[in-house]
Parts: sequence; structure tokens; C-alpha cells
Amino acid sequence: MPLAYFVVRATVPDPAKRNAFDEWYRREHLPDAAKAFGVRKARRFWSATDTSLHVAMYEFADQAALDRATNGEALKTLVAEFDRSWPEVTRTREILVLAEEFGVG
Repeated sequence: MPLAYFVVRATVPDPAKRNAFDEWYRREHLPDAAKAFGVRKARRFWSATDTSLHVAMYEFADQAALDRATNGEALKTLVAEFDRSWPEVTRTREILVLAEEFGVG
């Protein structure tokens, strides 16, 4: 079974709030989400081309594991906390399934 990824794209519209959002995500949200989902790995990124765009990526062993994690109460709890903490930040969510991996070395 291929790896699956839960991807959350968040737009932080106010540049003055980016550092506070970054700190909250680093200290609270990412560790809470990784633990609640039982992920293999969690990564997050700031876009270099759109400075308001933050992307978090949660890696699962397969799509079944991702579906179990995101269809339960854990996601609802995380979404509610996010909405309470950052009501002005909009988000989209995607599910990606690894099609191919290539690497040298």
C-alpha cells in the first residue's frame, strides 16, 4: 500500500500575525495533530512565493490509516481548536496518495 498524505493549506492574511501563528503551530498544533493522528511523520512549510501560505503535511502508512485518523473525533477537535485560535485563517485540505518516489543515492 502506498503512503498517503493529509495536506492542510492555511492562508495567514495578516503578515504581523505570521510569527505568532508559526509559534503556535510549532509548539501546539503540529505536535497535537501528529499525536492525535498517529502519523509516521509531520512536516510544515511556508511558501517562498506566497508569504501568507502555510502548508502542513501529515504522512500515513496508507490511505486506510489516513481515513481512520481523519474520520474520527480527533480531526473535529483539532479543527475546533484551530478555528478558536485563528478564526481569520482560512484552510483547505487535500488527501494525496504516493504515486511514485524517485531518488538518487
